[in-house]
Order: sequence, then C-alpha cells, then structure tokens
Amino acid sequence: MIEELIIRALCDTLPPEPADALFLFGQTEDNQESVLVAAQQLIQRKKTPKVLFLNTGPISGYPGFQSWKDALVSMGVAEDPVEPVPLVPAETDILHTGIEAESLVAHALKQQYTRIIVSASPFQQPRAFMTAITAALKIYPELELYSYPGKALPWKEEVVHSQGKVQAARAGLVSGEMKRIRNYHEKGDLASVDDVLVYLNKRDTGYLQNK
Repeated sequence: MIEELIIRALCDTLPPEPADALFLFGQTEDNQESVLVAAQQLIQRKKTPKVLFLNTGPISGYPGFQSWKDALVSMGVAEDPVEPVPLVPAETDILHTGIEAESLVAHALKQQYTRIIVSASPFQQPRAFMTAITAALKIYPELELYSYPGKALPWKEEVVHSQGKVQAARAGLVSGEMKRIRNYHEKGDLASVDDVLVYLNKRDTGYLQNK
C-alpha cells in the first residue's frame, strides 16, 4: 500500500477550484528552489491566492520567512500573497516536519481555510504530505489537503538536508525518508498508510466534510 500512497503523493490531482493556500515545508538553501518554483507556478496558474510558510528566522537549515519572501518577490511573486504561519509551539530551538505540519493545520483552522496544497522537495514529499494529513486528522479532520511536489532538482547533486545536518546526493536521501516513515509510524508520530489512504479516498469522493 505504501507504493500507492507514494505515487498518489507525487501525482496528486489538484482541486478544480483554487485552494485557499499553498504551504511550503521548510527546505535548506540547497533545496529551497524546489518549493519556491512550485509557489511561483501555482500563483501564476491561479491555483491558489496565498503562499504560506513558517514565520521564523533561520532555524534547522530553513533560511527563514523573510529570506523566502524576498526570494519569491525576486521571482516575480507579489508580496500580498505571502502569509506567515505562526510557529506551534512558539518557543522551540529545532524545526522538524511534525512541528511544521501542526503549525500549518492550527493556522488553517484559525483562518477557517478548508483546502490547502502542500509542497516539499520531491524526495521529502510523501512523508511531508503524510505528516500534514496526520496533523489534520488530529486537529482539523475536515481540512482538505492536496499534494504538489516541488520542482525536481538534479538527483546526483550533493546537498544538505534534514535540519541542515544530513549531506548526501538527493537520490541518496530517498531511503532515509522511507525509513523515517516506518520509524515515525512505529513511534506513533505518523498516521498509518491505511489511514492516510482512507483520508484521501474520502477527500476524492466528497465524504471528508462529513467525516
């Protein structure tokens, strides 16, 4: 079943109507082009009016809100669509995918957003999407989440990833992501593959709003 989930995360169908927002999972400078290009594309295609990412300074390899906002503006994205997401918990000295996902879902609930697209680098996208769905199931189960992987960058290029601590070719990061999916599920931090597929099937058949 993990194979189905990976393919659906990498090849998801976006809703016909614009989503309320696009959320970018934090990336290191080596990989940030991937999600920034995704934001540029979806704004230009009018698939969403807003781009969300965490409102922090540089942390755990993520360059920070202002750095990414400036980068998007330099790519031709107007400032208005860029919206900061408050960090949950507000005081943390480390950033990881679980914190990002819970921050996103808490913000979506507060703003009453009902449809969000999420984007990470392609090698991270399946786990990031699963983590976002895990947070939604706990906090805001009616939230419709869609997957849009970032731009694919050279797979054999050596990059820094995972809180700025892991260095490898992008292709070499895939196995680590699969191990994290297994380990985080065993620890109870990640919903099961079956639960995520049930969520996606409800979303795609119009039953998610009815739980």
